[in-house]
Amino acid sequence: MKKRSISLYGHQTSVALEPEFWAVIDAAVEASGQSFASFIRARDDERMEGGPTRNLASHLRVWCLGAVAAHKFS
Repeated sequence: MKKRSISLYGHQTSVALEPEFWAVIDAAVEASGQSFASFIRARDDERMEGGPTRNLASHLRVWCLGAVAAHKFS
């Protein structure tokens, strides 16, 4: 597990994910042209739509799986 810290809307938090998930996120951040913080904030906004159903780390893992599946199987 690798932990990264980020400030989301003025609140400091950290997210621990396996390096493989961070690799997918880092590639997506680079491709998007956004900063790391902006990219994670956008994923957190998606998570909060309709009320949070899972924590941020879980949401990021599911997002990564969807991103990889969309590129591998399309």
